[in-house]
Amino acid sequence: MPGTDLEVSDICLGGNVFGWTADRDTSFEVLDAFLDGGGNFIDTADSYSAFAPGNSGGESEAIIGEWLAARPGMRERVVLATKVGKHPEHMGLGPQNIRAAAAASLERLGVERIDLYYAHEDDPNTPIEDTLAAFAELIGEGKVRYVSASNYSAPRLVQALAIAEREDLPRYVALQPHYSLVERDIYEGELLGVCEREGLACIPYWGLASGFLTGKYRPGGAQVDSPRAAGAAAYLNDRGIAVLEALDEVAGAHGVEVASVALAWLLAQPTVLSAIASARNVEQLGPLLAVAGLQLSEDELERLTRASA
Repeated sequence: MPGTDLEVSDICLGGNVFGWTADRDTSFEVLDAFLDGGGNFIDTADSYSAFAPGNSGGESEAIIGEWLAARPGMRERVVLATKVGKHPEHMGLGPQNIRAAAAASLERLGVERIDLYYAHEDDPNTPIEDTLAAFAELIGEGKVRYVSASNYSAPRLVQALAIAEREDLPRYVALQPHYSLVERDIYEGELLGVCEREGLACIPYWGLASGFLTGKYRPGGAQVDSPRAAGAAAYLNDRGIAVLEALDEVAGAHGVEVASVALAWLLAQPTVLSAIASARNVEQLGPLLAVAGLQLSEDELERLTRASA
């Protein structure tokens, strides 16, 4: 990762499903298989999965912490990312909140240090200087290695980078935006330009568009039993169908699943270092791991880009 000593896998395993659609034992199986398959980058947040009925936040971190504790020596093999700012009890990026949230995350994860700590979303009510100063304290105490931004606008990201340089405060090393074959407008443009100019790694989330880019959702197809079905089905329009046709064509040429091709396209885009994708069982993990050996030609990349324009 530029500006760091972190070496991360092409796929970052999304932990949002742990404690939600994947129970503890299944989460352990997915985590084991991901590491066995060559992955090393795990993404979670202190707020996962407060959005699920019966959960209060922290469930994903707690499961990952249990898994690490049950696997001696595993911590050294894993690059661990989590986020602050959206837990129901720790909203925003105020200094006191960041310190309390970081302490809670470290306890749940059972680790002494977080490798990559994200501001989960911008907090316009807190001066950026205060947020970065709180991150500086955590880095100075050895509790965090590097900090990054998620869901920032281009102007606010530029402002944060300028303040970090001017005040000698920690500089964001990566951006986590919403970005996929069917969601290009958010990132392509100003945000992409900032990442290129400033040398930031892009680590997009929802790279499979809530499951739409797995190919499970088709015109006239069977209803998919998934909590994300409504979000995925929203892409089933003329543009989405054109993307699926292009994915089918490229996937057939390589003998892989369409999810692998969708993620390979994402990884081929400028500044994208690693793509976040989740799996609620080991079977869903296969297409994610298959990306490591998948090289798309320039013609194939262009075919997909045109279809998704």
